[in-house]
Amino acid sequence: MNIQEDQIIGELVAKDYRTASVFKKYGIDFCCQGNRTINDACEAKKIDDKLVVSDLNALIQSQSENTTDYKSWPIDLLADYIEKKHHRYVQEKTLEIKPYLDKICRVHGERHPELFEINEHFNATAGELAMHMKKEELILFPSVRKMVKTKQENSKWEAPQFGTVQNPIQMMMDEHTTEGERFGKIETLSNNYTPPEDACNTYRVTIALLKEFEQDLHLHIHLENNILFPKAIELEKELSQKN
Repeated sequence: MNIQEDQIIGELVAKDYRTASVFKKYGIDFCCQGNRTINDACEAKKIDDKLVVSDLNALIQSQSENTTDYKSWPIDLLADYIEKKHHRYVQEKTLEIKPYLDKICRVHGERHPELFEINEHFNATAGELAMHMKKEELILFPSVRKMVKTKQENSKWEAPQFGTVQNPIQMMMDEHTTEGERFGKIETLSNNYTPPEDACNTYRVTIALLKEFEQDLHLHIHLENNILFPKAIELEKELSQKN
């Protein structure tokens, strides 16, 4: 595969998740804004797209790292994986990070007032993601599984009460954008997740956990925006045409 400047970022990452590391290096959003071309994203960032493409092609040609081919997975399996791995991760890490943030705000907040803003953003993200994931688990993912079952059984597709799967998908994508932007603020406030020289061990662990949380969120959003959602829309169209 020879990558060109006019290729869509999200589609590239869907084919080979290793390319995400290159986009991350240049500060290019590959999940929430993955529907842009490399050229468009580079113009917005005032980056030479030839440098980005060169790095991408060098990485693609390297066989040193294997990557999971999520795009080949059945979408009901992918929905299960997202729910069991990424949703559970958010739930567990939220409970771990919150008390750490409260503690370092108390101990270091006077010298590092940005911690209070980081804490505020994280608490907002935690609350919004909890509601977001419930909507996926109770509404969107069951609809995805029902579509797969309908195709397997070659039965008649009955449209859901929300009309089309594109309605909840658009809502989920809008919420992804909001949380992606919110974590972008946390990254900036934390100096790209770099603890200050006077940071204690708890401070350093908390910053490391926030960085890990954002990385998991990026993969989580990528799997939905760039793989699961387009495939679900495509499957619904296929089923509707048979009716």
